[in-house]
Amino acid sequence: MTADPFPPDFPAVDQAIDPEGMILAAYRDAAMGIEEARAVYLDWAFRLGPRVSTGTAIRRLLALYAPQAGADHPMSHVLREGLKRTQQAVPRAWEG
Repeated sequence: MTADPFPPDFPAVDQAIDPEGMILAAYRDAAMGIEEARAVYLDWAFRLGPRVSTGTAIRRLLALYAPQAGADHPMSHVLREGLKRTQQAVPRAWEG
């Protein structure tokens, strides 16, 4: 079993960007797979407050957690995917 990369005194994350600590818990899960990470991401995204920029929140989460757990962690991969999607233009169906 892999050791938890986050020491017990790891600083708590801002609740505005990680309600309920879901992303941190996913990073702590050594058995986390890509599909589980995607499910956590979707749950997290739905719980994110309307006043919080998704892109900003993802960048902060990556800056805080990825250095500890590694860029190859499935949650890092999913967060980077999510960040790419927040930077893409959203097509407007009503514009022809």
